[in-house]
Amino acid sequence: MELIAAQEAVAVVLAAGKSRRMVSDKAKVLISLNGRPMITYVLSALTEADVSRKVLVIGHQANLVRESLKDNHNLEYAFQASQLGTGHAVGCCRDLLRDHEGPMVILAGDQPLIQAASIKHLVKTFQENSYACILGSATLDDPSGLGRIVRDENQNFLRIVEQKDADEKEQSIQEINVSCYVFDPRLLWEALDKISPDNNQKEWYLTDCIEVLIQQGHRVEALNVISPVEALGINTQEQLLEVERQIQNQCHSSK
Repeated sequence: MELIAAQEAVAVVLAAGKSRRMVSDKAKVLISLNGRPMITYVLSALTEADVSRKVLVIGHQANLVRESLKDNHNLEYAFQASQLGTGHAVGCCRDLLRDHEGPMVILAGDQPLIQAASIKHLVKTFQENSYACILGSATLDDPSGLGRIVRDENQNFLRIVEQKDADEKEQSIQEINVSCYVFDPRLLWEALDKISPDNNQKEWYLTDCIEVLIQQGHRVEALNVISPVEALGINTQEQLLEVERQIQNQCHSSK
């Protein structure tokens, strides 16, 4: 078994964004869900999944994020001065994690319904195989606006295609990328050096690293282990209310 399988996992949580569409000046990850900042649900899931070391990429209202999370232990911070994409955000952690050789879990801070069991499953599968990257996927009735998981006729993972780039057949795909990844960090740093912001948004995308890894012949897999509820992100007030309802339902069902 390779060295990486024996190393503990570390988590990178992307938490630098604003909340433009939320009609709020507050850093997005600090928006309250049932009286708690939404990012604390993600941090709790990671802790329950036995991922103790966590690096938060912060930017907008960075000091307020630090202050709000001061009671959370084992948190480290990387600063993203300008929000230039998910790949750029992860790159801001390079100095902190340059020597880390274990699995690197990467999550968005605005997906508070992600479950520890899903994270554990992805990490365990990664550790037991020689993967460069495993990403979690989910199947939705309505995948509109989300990146699709493209597979071949044998259901092998091929690539992620964004909605705007998808042809008619690809747009009919219901399996979507959930922005929940486990990477071999050594290969990830190399891939980050090979991507560019040559796109409409002029941003560095983490998903471009997956394409680089595949082109280099490394093993990449998408595991459809994320439930539709876990895949719920928060970009609008309507989505915030829906996630709050789901959290309340979970609380009631656990009593």
